[in-house]
Amino acid sequence: MFAAIVFPFATHVHAADADVNAQPTASAPIAASDANLEASLPTLGDITAVLRAQFRVAPTESLKIARAVLTEADRHAISPILLLAVMAVESSFDRYAVSVAGARGLMQVLPAAHPQLIAGATDLSDPAINVRIGSTILRRYLDESGGDLDAALLRYSGGGRGYARRVVLRMQRFDASLRRE
Repeated sequence: MFAAIVFPFATHVHAADADVNAQPTASAPIAASDANLEASLPTLGDITAVLRAQFRVAPTESLKIARAVLTEADRHAISPILLLAVMAVESSFDRYAVSVAGARGLMQVLPAAHPQLIAGATDLSDPAINVRIGSTILRRYLDESGGDLDAALLRYSGGGRGYARRVVLRMQRFDASLRRE
């Protein structure tokens, strides 16, 4: 059921001046079996609409987040729906969120745990920077767990009980919302 959501894929992300409602295009010709996956990928406009309606994210902020999500999903071959779900659980899309442990931003990146990735980062509240670093961490955990989403999410959360289940539930909600858009 989650194959279209969880399994890696690759898409081109539109340039910054692209039409908000444009569909991402494939980075290479897609096989017939990949046609459904390509058709189900959320667009910039779909993501911004959901962020605005469900999370009350301002229009310019939702656009920045959506662009960061699509860019990093493509770069790291991670579903944008997975990235959105992690952000919803971690910060409820508050780019200025700071946890008691010091995790920061949309994906709640913990600087003390990832100093090599944080080096040179000027502002962890910037969606592009935070999503890039958070996606890099999540991709590493997925690779190290052999693609086991539960194990990767458990590690991403620092062992949070029920975290993977909350993320998967959010993925289901995003998938349903984005299909209606």
